[in-house]
Amino acid sequence: MGSDMLPEPEYARNMRLIGFTEMDGRSDGVQIMVNKGHAIVGHMFSQGFSVIDVRDPRRPRPVTYIPSPPNTWTLHLQAHDDLLLVVNAKDLYRDAVLMDERKYYTGSMRDKLSAAETGYSAGMRVYDIKDPANPREIGFMPVDGVGVHRIWYVGGRWAYMSAMLDGFSDFIFLIVDMSDPTRPVIAGKYWLPGMNTAAGELPAWDDRKFRYSCHHGLVAGDTAYVTWRDGGVTLLDIADKGAPRLIAHRNWCPPYGGGTHNALPLVDRDLLVVLDEAVLTNCADGEKRIWMFDIREPANPVSISTMPAPQEADYIAKGGHFGPHNLHENRPGSFVSSETIFATYNNAGVRAYDIRDPYRPVEIGAFVPAAPRRILDHRPGIPPVLHTNDVFADANGLLYVSDMNAGLSIVEWLG
Repeated sequence: MGSDMLPEPEYARNMRLIGFTEMDGRSDGVQIMVNKGHAIVGHMFSQGFSVIDVRDPRRPRPVTYIPSPPNTWTLHLQAHDDLLLVVNAKDLYRDAVLMDERKYYTGSMRDKLSAAETGYSAGMRVYDIKDPANPREIGFMPVDGVGVHRIWYVGGRWAYMSAMLDGFSDFIFLIVDMSDPTRPVIAGKYWLPGMNTAAGELPAWDDRKFRYSCHHGLVAGDTAYVTWRDGGVTLLDIADKGAPRLIAHRNWCPPYGGGTHNALPLVDRDLLVVLDEAVLTNCADGEKRIWMFDIREPANPVSISTMPAPQEADYIAKGGHFGPHNLHENRPGSFVSSETIFATYNNAGVRAYDIRDPYRPVEIGAFVPAAPRRILDHRPGIPPVLHTNDVFADANGLLYVSDMNAGLSIVEWLG
């Protein structure tokens, strides 16, 4: 869509919309990677992923759509150099029970799914993207269970992911050997004690109420910073890839509402940014936070502040989800900063924060896209409002912003 036909954003400060696409009618975007002038976008409901030519960011052009296997999610992916890694898992939002958000996010996943379920793909697919407009599948790592949820891969031998395997109560942390990308192999596993049901472990938490589930982990050096939804965050020593070792575990749920989603290490400043995801309509899970931790002593992470919540409108009254969803993760080659943080905020769009004083973070920019023209979310009772999912900031200061229904926005950061 040309710059003369752009949808009018609901709100913008220090950010300017320059490009937009509904991705050939697949406007339900989740994770975004930008590689060689192309945005690769996983879909939430369209069951596949799209490749958008963004070499002219003012006129993004969909060039490829690769459907997933039947009944399979491919909502998260990672691209680095010539490789693209894509999750495969049971499409949980097509399960009659899990269409209810409260049931999806409450209690262990094991108790909601039938062990006999089949008809979907579970694992990780690997694509060659030397030609980014034409991904070519070269490998698949199957897993026994629900499948893979989210991956961290920035090149080299090792990938890190969350997966729900048979014998566990929910998603756990995996380390995968990518030395032969046509045949990835699981090298190591870590789970919170109580999750290995096949080994007879019993949870120390109320697993009818709380969901201890690995969302994913980011890695810096030999430390993985891994989030666990209602289980908080762990710092893991992964020097021995076959035997990850706990350094520290912090959890603030309860009294706070859980949903811990990303942990972004800023190791040059001994800081960790941790985001709790808003997962229920009308803040039924409480107001969520983006936390700043001091990790000078890795064995004793200390929470020192939170990012300010959007104030320019009554976003709770707007309906849908209000609160954080995801962080830009400082991938190599993208916009990398330990002073400026970008986060998505569901019905409040995307936010930029100045954390030069980590005790007093300040919001310095915002962009709230136009409301979706149509709702692809097939779950009952979903309000027709924004649910801004992911933000990828490139090295040129352009933000690629996805939404569950409202397409892909390309935004210039003016800060």
